Amino acid sequence: MDRLEAMALLVKVSELGSMSAAARMLNTPLTTVSRNIAELENRLGVRLLTRTTRKLTLTDAGVDYVAAAQRILEEVENAERCATGEYQEPKGELAISAPTMFGRLYVLPVVTEFLARYPQITLRLLLSDRNVDLIGEHIDLAVRIGQLPDSSMVATRAGEMRIVTCASPALLEKYGTPARPEALAALPYIRIESPMPFSYWRSQEQRPALSVTNPEAAADAARLGAGVARLLHYQAIEGLRRGELSLILDAFEPPPVPVHLLYASRDLTPLKLRKFIDFAAPALRLALQQIARTA
Repeated sequence: MDRLEAMALLVKVSELGSMSAAARMLNTPLTTVSRNIAELENRLGVRLLTRTTRKLTLTDAGVDYVAAAQRILEEVENAERCATGEYQEPKGELAISAPTMFGRLYVLPVVTEFLARYPQITLRLLLSDRNVDLIGEHIDLAVRIGQLPDSSMVATRAGEMRIVTCASPALLEKYGTPARPEALAALPYIRIESPMPFSYWRSQEQRPALSVTNPEAAADAARLGAGVARLLHYQAIEGLRRGELSLILDAFEPPPVPVHLLYASRDLTPLKLRKFIDFAAPALRLALQQIARTA
């Protein structure tokens, strides 16, 4: 039995609550996962996992052992990075996550400039509107828009993003431009079904004229006159620049939401990640300032 491999398998099982889920994520046969953990328990002479028909949970001994295993595995990872020069020279692979539309419009240009400057770094850019699990999915850094929950993660603030209400000029000509939020009840509105970092201004009883699954479609529908949309400012920016959307109720906007670069707290951050943070934070800050000047 490879003890470090067994530790890593146990940590992953504890994170996912299932040997099957851990086997799938690690692309490892389930029998290998089960055998390694059983051998680890036999070696220690204690039960680390309590098995029920629905899930696995750590015993008290398992909780302590997993915490120690995580520290050991991180130390080994740091030692390997030092040995390969990763802390002295920016090289290796980075995995970065960002919201789909924001990542395509603003993070991707930063990434391409960064790679041109540091050719020994390769990068995976994962565009998704869900908040990925940085540890569980092996993500080095995530760009997050919205309030952050309390966690052990480290956050570097890049700026903030307005939450805007907008509609097409044709729709406003038909219904009139509302002067107060209450007047929105007379206008059709578009609802976004995916999670957004703000609440809607309509009650659950008011049915939307149109529901869509992502903000890009909501912005397109608003430009076509389907209804009023509440969006993050950058999601409406193309329509605003072309005159296909108009901002309404500016004076009643909710507070803007922060934009952060989020990464796991480590005593020894790899140089490749530090270089990316130092490069990306001011570049994104400038992009956010440019967005804010678009009305």
